[in-house]
Amino acid sequence: MSSVSAGASSAAIGFVKGHGTENDFVLLFDPEREIDLTPQLVAAICDRRAGIGGDGVLRVVLAATDPEGAPMSDLARWFMDYRNADGSVASMCGNGLRVFARYLVDSYLEPPGEFVVATRGGPMPVRLGPVGDVTVDMGPFELFDPDALTVSANGRSWPATAVAMPNPHAVAVVADLADPGELTRPPVVSPAQPDGVNVEFVVVKDEAHLLMRVHERGVGETRSCGTGACAAAVARSGGKPGSTVVEVPGGRLSVTIRTDRHVELTGPAVLLAEGELDPWQLVAAR
Repeated sequence: MSSVSAGASSAAIGFVKGHGTENDFVLLFDPEREIDLTPQLVAAICDRRAGIGGDGVLRVVLAATDPEGAPMSDLARWFMDYRNADGSVASMCGNGLRVFARYLVDSYLEPPGEFVVATRGGPMPVRLGPVGDVTVDMGPFELFDPDALTVSANGRSWPATAVAMPNPHAVAVVADLADPGELTRPPVVSPAQPDGVNVEFVVVKDEAHLLMRVHERGVGETRSCGTGACAAAVARSGGKPGSTVVEVPGGRLSVTIRTDRHVELTGPAVLLAEGELDPWQLVAAR
């Protein structure tokens, strides 16, 4: 799939739609950071009825042109400017990074093989071929005191383990993935987390096989969460090296904890469509 320009008209913005285990994103190719990507515009793009629809927006920016990416421009050519569906800024997204890397390769902006992407969570090495799954080095984890948090949903409560990947997660083990209910509202986390937290509900099938649902801050329940899968594997293993399969509603991910405490995430990344959107019409419709 070719890289997408700003489009034929001054109002048009080119986009690509993609997903990683059905965690879906709208990619905007904006190398010089020319798009005024306001929270209102992000929310309008991600609206599933009046917009393109997605769990977030991935802006493809030359690292050297972005204030947050510039310090990493000696390591990475491209910066992943990730925004949640509500317009809020997020430090990392594992599924989004795989889709971002696939876009770079399919658009001939990077060759297949290994390269580094700059993110708010730091420089992230990625590895992928011309087709197939994408592996990303998610960096080191932080594992906090087990069961230091309590997560409540659907009239029930569970102890939860806090993990930073680098965005915050609360991982709760449940007997059945239906136990938390519909998750139309964010689960209540105690002690309260002022910046919000992603909450993973996990069923342990065996030591190397987990089932997971996730409620992502700024988005709601999603079909998958890459950093959440990593956090679940870290919490369940206590951070010990090894590999874990994490099944989510949107598919299957593989998580490997290395001896250097870095976490590798492997899974599919699919680009579905490309086109143009009119930002003014999108915002006016809300």
